[in-house]
Amino acid sequence: MSGHSKFANIKHKKEKNDAAKGKIFTIIGREIAVAVKEGGPDPANNSRLRDVIAKAKSNNMPNDTIDRGIKKAAGDANSVNYESVTYEGYGPSGVAIIVDALTDNKNRTASNVRNAFTKGSGSVGTQGCVSYMFDKKGQIIVAKEEYETDADELMMIALDAGAEDFAEEEDSYEILTAPEDFSDVRLALEEAGIPMASAEVTMIPQTWVELTDETDLKNLQKTLDLLDEDDDVQVVYHNWDE
Repeated sequence: MSGHSKFANIKHKKEKNDAAKGKIFTIIGREIAVAVKEGGPDPANNSRLRDVIAKAKSNNMPNDTIDRGIKKAAGDANSVNYESVTYEGYGPSGVAIIVDALTDNKNRTASNVRNAFTKGSGSVGTQGCVSYMFDKKGQIIVAKEEYETDADELMMIALDAGAEDFAEEEDSYEILTAPEDFSDVRLALEEAGIPMASAEVTMIPQTWVELTDETDLKNLQKTLDLLDEDDDVQVVYHNWDE
């Protein structure tokens, strides 16, 4: 993935999120609710909830907001039940797009996602039509500007905890794990006091698509912007080489 500064991408995303904190807090709030319903309100016994709390803190979500979300999900039997849905499709020039959503109304979400693809001259495909082009991995990014200790030490902590791969980029270190080992590796880094710019289970493209046509670029950006504005959409993965 030469030419792809993961930390630069994360900083770009964070800047965008800082301009729309309500959106990221809504996303994380739903993830908290689902994690609590699935594994209970105690993060010590619920690794998924632990990971969501870590994500919330890295996005500067206040502790009292996190606690409120956990208590609400745990104590309200009538609270909204969110269902996880995934859509796959194509943008301009065959750019592969995966959309993960949490929704209380699948018809509404499906309609909104289809509309976003259509307005950007793309199309929603069948399940599995593009996901084979991605690898599902736990990905942890440590920024060099926040971690000045020896890289070998960081690598050994990560590998000893179960990481699959460690790579040094220009401005950051990237640690990859199998999805099932992600929580253990993230926890080991947290306990070692290592600051993480990002830590999540994600979909990593195997290949990237470059867009040079101005119309294609505008259409793809239109699709991504519409998906970003939809509260049901949790995350969008694509293989556009930005």
